[in-house]
Amino acid sequence: MSKHMQKKKIPNGITFGMVWVVVMAMAIVLILTTVKTYLSNQIYYESKVVNKMHREVLALKAEKTMLEQSVESLKFKNRVTNTIFTIDTNE
Repeated sequence: MSKHMQKKKIPNGITFGMVWVVVMAMAIVLILTTVKTYLSNQIYYESKVVNKMHREVLALKAEKTMLEQSVESLKFKNRVTNTIFTIDTNE
C-alpha cells in the first residue's frame, strides 16, 4: 500500500477536547466574575458603614466645639458674676 492511501484521519468539526476547553474557560471566567462581584459588593457596603461613621464623627466634633464654646461662655459669665457679687459685698 502506498503512503497516500494511509492518510491519517483528521477530525472534522468540533471535538470533545475543544468543547471541554471551552467549558473550562467559561467556568473559570464565571468563577472569577462571581468573586469580583462579591468583593465589589462587600467593599461597597463596608464603605457605606465607614462613611456613616465618618459623618457621625464630624457631627460629634462639631458638637464638641459648640459645647466647649458654651462652657467657655458660662465660665466667663460665672467669673463676671462672681466679680460683681464680690464688689457688692465689699461695699
